Amino acid sequence: MNHAAARAHPTITVGRIEIRYLQEADAGRDIGCFEMTVPPGANVPPPHSHPANEELVYVLEGVLRYTVGSDTRDLHPGECMSTPRGEVHGFDNPHPQAVRALVINTPGIESRYFREVAAIIDRGGPPDKAALAATMRKFGLLPAAAPG
Repeated sequence: MNHAAARAHPTITVGRIEIRYLQEADAGRDIGCFEMTVPPGANVPPPHSHPANEELVYVLEGVLRYTVGSDTRDLHPGECMSTPRGEVHGFDNPHPQAVRALVINTPGIESRYFREVAAIIDRGGPPDKAALAATMRKFGLLPAAAPG
């Protein structure tokens, strides 16, 4: 990647997870793509769905545990898994190596979502779950109902 592109798409840090957009959806493009780095044991988003967006996750390095509905897989480099619109999904990294993956959404989920979530997480102390859920909904993501 060239330096001009890195300046155009700075890394967004959400807790210990890093997000770097490679392409944002805009007036001329419906698809968005970002690179995500997930350290071992990092706090991850709660299981959620996005009724308006399809998602594809492609692992570049490490092993990402990814769940779509009731299907959970450990994805290795070169493997991918897709999430249909509206399907509950989630991920984590219980393995010893950091994961680097490409995440492709259509239509794209704007980077402002991650910036707003980062602002909530970076306030310190336990995250405000109600504020996180409200931000998710604002951008079309729906937290899954807690089991039980």
